[in-house]
Amino acid sequence: MPDGRHIAGLTGRLVELLAEPIPTTCLSMYLVPHTTVVTDAVTAARAAGFAPDVRTVAKAVGSDVTNVIMSCLREGRFGAATVLFTTFLANDEVVAVSEYTRDEIVHAAEQVDAQCGTRFAEECRRRVTVSYPPIDAAAFLDPDPVEVDEALARRGLKRGGYLLFLSRVARAKGIYDLVIAYGQMRCRDDLPLVVAGTGPALEHVQAMSKEDEQITFLTDVDDREKVLLMAGCAAYVLPTKPEPDFVETFGIALAEKMLAGGGPIVTTLTGGTGEAVGDTAIFVEPGDIAALAETVDRVVLEMPDAEKLDLEKRARARALLFDRGAVFDGLFPATEPLAAIS
Repeated sequence: MPDGRHIAGLTGRLVELLAEPIPTTCLSMYLVPHTTVVTDAVTAARAAGFAPDVRTVAKAVGSDVTNVIMSCLREGRFGAATVLFTTFLANDEVVAVSEYTRDEIVHAAEQVDAQCGTRFAEECRRRVTVSYPPIDAAAFLDPDPVEVDEALARRGLKRGGYLLFLSRVARAKGIYDLVIAYGQMRCRDDLPLVVAGTGPALEHVQAMSKEDEQITFLTDVDDREKVLLMAGCAAYVLPTKPEPDFVETFGIALAEKMLAGGGPIVTTLTGGTGEAVGDTAIFVEPGDIAALAETVDRVVLEMPDAEKLDLEKRARARALLFDRGAVFDGLFPATEPLAAIS
């Protein structure tokens, strides 16, 4: 998080850009501090008489709601929540990363209104639209099969020969449920569980699993290897669950896995995950450990290859809707066609 000096530098540089007579769109991807920087810079540029030709778009991600606004509400800090909503709604356009996030924004605004007598909820219902997270689809599509096999060999793995959890290692991602469920799976003798990532629960989960030689932890996976691990797994398992400090508001890792290919996805309908995967994943109830074990066994041991391939193809087609080109195009108004040259 940038400190005050960096924020001042960012704001000042943006004022310099806005002083130039060029039509500009400022898209801020987080409310704090990015949207604040944009609104402060626009205000300063106008106050200085530069008359910038600028359009501002603020995009609220899940953490803006679950971590910031909802924390303010739980702690009774309605002043801070009021500032956040005022900053958000000061933009020309306001968007959320999923329908779930939009609903959460409206719900939080209703609570602030009830406490403070404000009218944020009405404006949010009227103005907030949905724009899904932009993903660089090209980075995940069609990984080289040779590169996949070589990367797996370096980790002592083989294609279709492991279950994969690749995400932040945190309680809300369902990692505890998965490790317990894995101990009950029939497939565990043939398919090791690979836990790729870091996070606040990592050390505890490693301690829980220290006697289980079938669970491997990878904490140094880079962006390229992430794609290769996804493409080579027998199944990708992300049993995310709602927690007070976090709810999966979309599921970018799910969409990335859908692009990379590989085995089926087993996940939950939590927050916005359904918007990410549609009908291209296998679902279990959040927190149902027995069902998680049974479902993974059914997917990897009983599901016909043709059904797996169908899921993979449909998942890739759906995830392409979230390619950054399509998402960013949707944030810009359609331009008038150029007049024909006579």
